[in-house]
Amino acid sequence: MAERRRHRPHGPRRPRRPHRRFEGTVLAVLLTAITALAAAPAGARGDGRPGPAVHPGLRPHLAAHYDFEHPVRGNPARERDRGFSGTDIDLVGGGARMRAPDGAHHGSRTSLQARQIDQASTGNDDWKAGVYSASGVPTLNAFNAVRGTTVMGWFKMTGQNPSPNTNTAAPDDFYGAIGLAGVLSGDSDGHAVRALLELINVNGELRLVALGRRIDGGASQTFAASQDWRTLLPPGKWVFLAATFDFDSGEMALYRNGKPLDGFYTVPGDPWDLSGPGPHRTSATDPRGLKIGGSFPQNTREGNPCNCRMDSLMFLDRAVDAALVRAQYRLVTHKAAKE
Repeated sequence: MAERRRHRPHGPRRPRRPHRRFEGTVLAVLLTAITALAAAPAGARGDGRPGPAVHPGLRPHLAAHYDFEHPVRGNPARERDRGFSGTDIDLVGGGARMRAPDGAHHGSRTSLQARQIDQASTGNDDWKAGVYSASGVPTLNAFNAVRGTTVMGWFKMTGQNPSPNTNTAAPDDFYGAIGLAGVLSGDSDGHAVRALLELINVNGELRLVALGRRIDGGASQTFAASQDWRTLLPPGKWVFLAATFDFDSGEMALYRNGKPLDGFYTVPGDPWDLSGPGPHRTSATDPRGLKIGGSFPQNTREGNPCNCRMDSLMFLDRAVDAALVRAQYRLVTHKAAKE
């Protein structure tokens, strides 16, 4: 018996409506994408590379970069490197609690809180950050036999500085330095550096300095800012600092909010041993790590803690010039070029 055909009415067909399940799936995907975009910090790329908050002139030399908005997946006590070296760091002492909802500039939402915890007794509980290996950190090879280095970032004083020295018995003894950020030397015990931005006692007075060492185990040179450090780093205010180290020429410089600071060298003569033929480079060793907010990132001792916040820390394998320091500051603060 022939199959009966269903009668179809004449006229144009009505378009089929999409399946409701399909509609729901598409809507969910769109909402997820929109939410992710809204939640992503400004400048974040998600691919490990520097975002728009880094000036293009710095990117080829940006070995390590930490904005403290990119925890290592599955381990919020570590921070992912946004530079080309891929050197992740540890948040020592406080772990994920060290992430403060206080961005230094328009493109930032989170910073790192460093601090001394117990001021009254000997201990090793200060909050700091960094990475350390006694055999050298291979990913920091960009600072092996390098001709120049730059350390820059945002800093805010949030408590008593300098801190009471918990390594001595004297109750009125204070540390002689406040650690900000630096690259360790190739033979460092967690304190000795190749390039460092910090505050240190110079001739009995605390000063903002750039401290560099060209040869492992050799003498260091210090370039100290002439201006009072409390004026340069007033409590509760974000300040952009940079220190540059030209190991070939012996020149060092300090910058605050994109402008060079007047200063002076503290060591006479030729502490970097530049008298022979160049080009002059640092020792051909991988740095043993990075220290941020204090010494000994391997967490074996408290040293020169900083009661402060830090953001957008950059470690470059070149001594950048004043124009690039100024350009980076203006990029994230939207300052006019005529400033």
